[in-house]
Amino acid sequence: MTGLRYVYAVCHPFGAALQAELTGVAGDPPRLLTHHGLVAVVSHVPEADFAEEPLHAHLEDLDWLTATARAHQGVIDALTTVTSPLPLRLGTVFRDDSGVRTMIEAREDDFRRTLDRLQGRVEWGVKVYAEMAPEAVTGPPPAKPASGRDYLRQRRMQTRAHEDMWQKAEEFATRLHERLSAYAEDSRLHAPQNATLSGAAGKNVLNAAYLVPRADSEEFVEMVDRTKDDAPGMRVELTGPWAAYSFAEFAESAELPESAEEGA
Repeated sequence: MTGLRYVYAVCHPFGAALQAELTGVAGDPPRLLTHHGLVAVVSHVPEADFAEEPLHAHLEDLDWLTATARAHQGVIDALTTVTSPLPLRLGTVFRDDSGVRTMIEAREDDFRRTLDRLQGRVEWGVKVYAEMAPEAVTGPPPAKPASGRDYLRQRRMQTRAHEDMWQKAEEFATRLHERLSAYAEDSRLHAPQNATLSGAAGKNVLNAAYLVPRADSEEFVEMVDRTKDDAPGMRVELTGPWAAYSFAEFAESAELPESAEEGA
């Protein structure tokens, strides 16, 4: 099959087979390309969609981007069940297999160092939302103010109550992050999610990722579960296990070799 090469991840060699029915971006099943003792997981994608100009145009198409991201993540999820992949960014495309090999050679030392660090480990995500109802903060609706002074006093009390609520939420999130970070091998704090964009209820006061040995994941999950009743009005969400996206920073920021830029 002709076309460009879409690269999902780089891995150490692994013996387990991927799911037989697994398809990747643009519907092509992923395959393994081995070079210098490393494995790139690739599939073919059409140049009409993934060459530089059409790819940039597609990235403005939310439906196309969502479908592509879902297919990309499906391959990463399948890899995570059989190995510890180093995921590459969405839309990493090369002209041909030779371009993929050039990329491996250019980043070989970084790949090996990061893969060794991630071997046998997964990423867990933890988010904390403050979702207290207004009556839980301010109490019963206040009586109609008898004067302008009473109105200002009620406003000050409401403002102070909300400030106290957010302070308690921040303190809870800080304690939880410190506890989970002490257990995990590494952690990353991400920017809080925008409620308008995410659609999640409540104010996001913690958005963190934790690198945990796969063998210790059950205990980590139990640790998170035990915190869910510690703070009324807080919602704790656990996601994972994922490939360690948050702990493979160089894969997101490194420059592609020229052979990649020619075809993507």
